[in-house]
Order: sequence, then structure tokens, then C-alpha cells
Amino acid sequence: MRTAVMLLALLAVAAVPGSVLPQRNVASDPAAVVRYEAEHPRLAPWLDRMGLFEVYSSPWFAATYLLLLFSMTGCVIPRCARLWRESRATPPPGPRRLDRMDSYHRVTLDAPRGVVLARAAAVLRGRGYRISTSDTEIAAEKGYARELGNLAFHLSLLVLLVGMAGSKLLGYEGRVALVEGETFTNVSSSYDALTPAALMDVDDLTPFSVTLRTLETAFAPSGPKVGEPRKFDAHVSYTSAGDEGSATIRPNEPLDVEGTKLFLSGHGYAPKVTVRDGRGDVVFSDAVIFLPSDGALTSDGVIKVPSAEPRQLGFEGVLLPTAPPAGGSRSEFPALWAPRLDLVAYTGDLGMDAGVPQSVFTLDKSDLQPIGRESLRIGETMELPNGAGSITFDGVARFANFQVARDPGKEIALVAGLLLLVGLTASLIVRRRRQWVRVTDLPDGGVRIELAGRSLTRRTLPDGEADELLALVTTVSPERSNRLRSPA
Repeated sequence: MRTAVMLLALLAVAAVPGSVLPQRNVASDPAAVVRYEAEHPRLAPWLDRMGLFEVYSSPWFAATYLLLLFSMTGCVIPRCARLWRESRATPPPGPRRLDRMDSYHRVTLDAPRGVVLARAAAVLRGRGYRISTSDTEIAAEKGYARELGNLAFHLSLLVLLVGMAGSKLLGYEGRVALVEGETFTNVSSSYDALTPAALMDVDDLTPFSVTLRTLETAFAPSGPKVGEPRKFDAHVSYTSAGDEGSATIRPNEPLDVEGTKLFLSGHGYAPKVTVRDGRGDVVFSDAVIFLPSDGALTSDGVIKVPSAEPRQLGFEGVLLPTAPPAGGSRSEFPALWAPRLDLVAYTGDLGMDAGVPQSVFTLDKSDLQPIGRESLRIGETMELPNGAGSITFDGVARFANFQVARDPGKEIALVAGLLLLVGLTASLIVRRRRQWVRVTDLPDGGVRIELAGRSLTRRTLPDGEADELLALVTTVSPERSNRLRSPA
């Protein structure tokens, strides 16, 4: 147990860097480590060498986790076997002198010894005691539920470790952004970011598809919390294994498709544009996701058109859902009250043919030349100089960010949590105790009854329990003398 406690404390300390520092392969914020490295160019390489950007998948964290798992197993399993043996054993006989025990009582009765013993056995059984009997004594014990609760508490920690290990080894987490009308199919190539567990096969994902029909949002129009989201509903349709349906996904209300859950984690806007090249051909016409940069959903993004002729085109843009009437570079409100798209156009080589992966949210301007800048309202067109083409701002669609996760250990963790709660409650409430009733024949007839108890926990025996037991036992006959109590 001492070793398990030390390892548990060590695991808690080891998890601190994982909570403080950004971690790689986190679907909710995959660029967190890149930003941290850019902000701390000297410190980041040292942290990376120590594995502090991948704490939960590092060998030293896994070694501590496995040691704790083995230690808890070696601690809990023997205790289970010992408790099983103790629960089947008979209560031990009382000490030779019961008057040294707690709640000692003595009384004499005019009744046969066998009758008194039978009555005492019936009373104790009725109170939930396990008993063992002899010719002159009854030994009783109660409160094994406390030991079971204590054991359940420790067993729950072991079950929790198993559940967490199952999630880390067999689960996965991914991120995908969908514009209204788009469909997501649960294959690895459809994810914007996918973080599979160590033993998870990416070719064995649950087959289903989800289409984002509409995204409804509402914001506080006034007051101290102006602009705060009031409604955030994604209406989707889905198909899975021949089953079709529709659902509304809200924050903390995910869609569950055969154990895989889709959480609504964010939203934003995707301006719809149409790009024509220098020959007048439509070379791009679609909605492009722009990432929000503030609470008013001022969003920025890029548009890449590698198929434009005679030269490739690229655009850097900022979308203002509610543009200030007097100009400005920030949106005044997150709703689409007066959308404006500010664009900077580039021509040249986008660098997409070099085989080097590029982010869809950044523009490589090393071989590009700026050729124009303009602010567009919906329906307006920006004509590019020298016959390079044009771009039209057609409208604005909404997009939603979904976090897709499968956690096969969550049910095990839930069972562990319930087991921990029940076990801890039982170990704190139930009192384990023993009672002895000894009946001795007197020379002049009748019997002497001695009753004593002992608490097996730090809590004392329940008040008045010995008096009640003795009163029930002595109802077999009128008393021959007053009760005599041992001195306090």
C-alpha cells in the first residue's frame, strides 16, 4: 500500500506538466505546441527533449502508470482473498473476562440456559449479526459491509486505472470542420486532425456519415454581456449501418453513433466567393473557412487558386460579420448584421507543387507579389489589375467544429466512479463491531447473563444498542435482581 501511494503521488506530479504545457496531438488545439515553440524558441527545445510536450505518451509516464497498476493489483487482490476468508469464518469467542469490554452488562434471570441462548441468538440474527454458538456463549459480529466498502474503494482505483488504460490504448480523438451542407464520412482521410491511440487501427473506424444541415446561433444583443452566445445548435442528419436519422448537437449534448461521439466545439463563418482567372473562366467557387480571432468573430483566412491562368492567385482575407459603418478592422458584433470581406490579392507561385505540406489557413508569400487590396460587401466584385482575373463576394455560410471521440474506457471509468462513491460511503457510515452474550448457571438456580461489545473501528459502539439487546434478551422471564453495570 505504501508503494502504491508513493506511485500515485508520483503519477499526479508527472501529470502536472501535461496540464500546464501544451500537448501534441490534441484535437481541440493541434497548433498549440507550434505557437508555444514560436513564443519560446530557447525553452521549447529543452522541454521537447524531456518529452514534456507529449507527457501522456512518454515512456516515463507509461512506466509510472504500469508500476502503479501492478502495485494496486498486488495490494487489492490479496485483500479480496483475505476478506473472503474472514467473511466465511465464524466470529471469535469472547475474552475470559467480559467485564473489561465496552458496554458491559450483567443480569440474573429465572430461565433455562438453553432458552436464554436461543433467545439471544434470535435477537442478534434479527439485528443482522453473524453468530457462532457454544454451550454457554454466543459470539456475534456485524459491519462487514464497512470492510467491503473499504475494499471497493481501493478496487475502484484499480478499475479506474484499467479504464484509463483502455481509453489511451484503444480510443481515438479527431477534429473536423464542416460548412453548412457538407458531409463528413468517418474515415481517417476526412479528419482535419486525428489522434489514434497506440493499439487503435485507423482502418477500423465506425462506419457512418454526418451532414451539417444548418447551424443556428444567437447572441445577446445588449446588456453587460452583449455578444455572448445564447444559442448554438447544429442540425445534422446521419447514416450508420443502414440506419438513418437526424439530430441536434449542442454544447454538452453530443451525437452518439454506435459509441463514437460528435461534440460541437466551436463555430464560425465561411465566406462564399467566386474566382475567375485571366481568361474569364470560373476556377473556384465555394465557401472557405475563416478562423475567428476574437469574441465578435472577426475572422481571417486565405483563398488559394492554383488552377488560375496565366498565373496562380492567392488571397488573404479578413471577414467582419458586423463591420463598423465608419470603417475599422474589427467586427462590432458576432452576428451577420453587416458583413464585409477585406481582401489582399497575390499572384505568382503558391508553392503547392513543391510537395511540401501547407496549412490551408496560411499563404506562402515567398514567390507571390501583391497586386491589389479592397473591401467587399455581399455581391460586390474585386477586379484584379493587368487582366489577372476577379473575385466576387457571394455571401457567408456558417461552419461548425466537431470533436469526434471514441472512448472505450469511459464505461469502465463510470463503474469505477460509482464503486468509489459507494465504497467510500459504506466505509465511513458502517460500524464494524462484535457482541458476546455469555450465560452461566447459578448454584441456587437461574442463570447469570453477561453482555459486552467491542468496536473494531475508531468510532464507538452505537449509543443504547447494548441496553436494547439486553432488554430483548431478558424478555423471556421476570428478573430476579437488578442489572449491574461495570464501572465506567
